[in-house]
Amino acid sequence: MYIYQTMSNSFGYLDIILLGMIAGFIILRLRSILGRKTGHESKVYPNFAEKNFSMPKQESEPVTQNLNVLEGKNKKEFLKGAEIAYESILTAFSNGDLIKLKALLSSNMFSNFSEAIKVRNKENIKSEFTFIGVKESSVEKYEKIKDNLFATVKFVAEVISVKRDKDNKIIEGNPDKIKFVTDSWKFTKNINNKSPNWYLSEIISQ
Repeated sequence: MYIYQTMSNSFGYLDIILLGMIAGFIILRLRSILGRKTGHESKVYPNFAEKNFSMPKQESEPVTQNLNVLEGKNKKEFLKGAEIAYESILTAFSNGDLIKLKALLSSNMFSNFSEAIKVRNKENIKSEFTFIGVKESSVEKYEKIKDNLFATVKFVAEVISVKRDKDNKIIEGNPDKIKFVTDSWKFTKNINNKSPNWYLSEIISQ
């Protein structure tokens, strides 16, 4: 009985060894056929490998604007710029900022504004100005004369404006009162000028 059990156990161990050898042989064969991963294989990502991407095509010819009229989107953008210019010019004049004024005014208007600032400084008049905002703006007239464009804009705005003498005494305005002002300004632009800027060329008396 003991001998039988010993032989049975021996055959069991032999079976395990043989199976292990067969498995090892199969693994070696598979590795030789399929090869090993080296870490340098190219990576392929599903749904991306063959996907094409293209930049949007630009229009071959620029859209030509009709300069004889001012309407639609162009009119809206113009008024927005005119409102910014209106505030900038009034504020710059109050502060005596000639550099900013020169960039926004025609040469004739710049001379007028500069002279007014000189007179104000000579008389020691202090200007205090607060721009509240534009309540309304509209294009009253638009025309093209040869190579020049002209647009007259009506502004209705709220401001606080005060003038003081050399003794700091108020001679005009009220620092605690917001007032409405209505102005009609004419802007101009030369179509041959590469700059897209418009310039204030005239203040029309009401």
